[in-house]
Amino acid sequence: MARNLRSIAGRPAVITGAASGIGRSLARRLSRSGSPVAIADIDEAGLKDTARSLPGPVLVRVLDVRDAADQHRFAAEVREWLPSLANRAPLAAVFNNAGVAVASSVLDADPGDDEWLRQINFDGVVNGTRAFLPVLVEQDDGVIVNTSSVFGLVGMPYQSAYCASKFAVRGFTDALRQELRGTGVRAVTVHPGGIKTNIARNARVRKDPDGRGRTHEQMAAEFEAITMTTPDKAAEIICRGVDRGKARILVGPDAYVFDALARVAPTHYYDVMAQFEKRLRSRASQRSTAPSGLTSDGGAMREESAS
Repeated sequence: MARNLRSIAGRPAVITGAASGIGRSLARRLSRSGSPVAIADIDEAGLKDTARSLPGPVLVRVLDVRDAADQHRFAAEVREWLPSLANRAPLAAVFNNAGVAVASSVLDADPGDDEWLRQINFDGVVNGTRAFLPVLVEQDDGVIVNTSSVFGLVGMPYQSAYCASKFAVRGFTDALRQELRGTGVRAVTVHPGGIKTNIARNARVRKDPDGRGRTHEQMAAEFEAITMTTPDKAAEIICRGVDRGKARILVGPDAYVFDALARVAPTHYYDVMAQFEKRLRSRASQRSTAPSGLTSDGGAMREESAS
């Protein structure tokens, strides 16, 4: 497959899910590098906050990624916007990044919650790809970057719908990559590990699926305590991976653990992961009970990353 390894910095990009998290960090990083960015999200207030923080040209679009027709309208607006830019550069990248979460056992799953998640996490990626792929193919240049997850590499308890959607993104993008062989267009999957975003707080949770009686707030706090990567760091890793021509980008040290275990222990990885998670939770608990500015491992001063 022919690869276009020009940096995306300074060239136009489209980003969905840009109101917060990785999407917002991608928009800020690319804008600071000189890229005009077209940003979209269903969260209008968050989207406007992102836009106000960008130093360069920006096209702002409130968008429900589930709406295929509106995705095509957004793509048409981007087509019209590109010639108005100073450098009139072709579209460099489309980041289909919007996503949500649900926590439930398969036994107790609410079909409506699972359908909501599937439409955003998978249909949203498909809709965005189909809307913008003609633009990239026409110019024979650019990259589609679809956000999967480490849960698109392994199956995890109480995350059946999320895993299914992220496996689907992975399979869809892998197939697209083969279809694009010999062209100037690439397809990339991104597999983030635990990222310090609001996805757990915004998840749909009917009850504690583990049966421990935790509130939604407690479950979100537990997830956030073991996340290992900031959105800004994730954006840096993703942009660097795209520039280097990677077809699959692992984000965060935990993503490499998940990937390795899925390969060497494809049916027994959860036993190891459960121990890994237990250690992370123990370390997080020690940090939270240590005096301010100190950790329990020797009392060394340590600056903690803000969520």
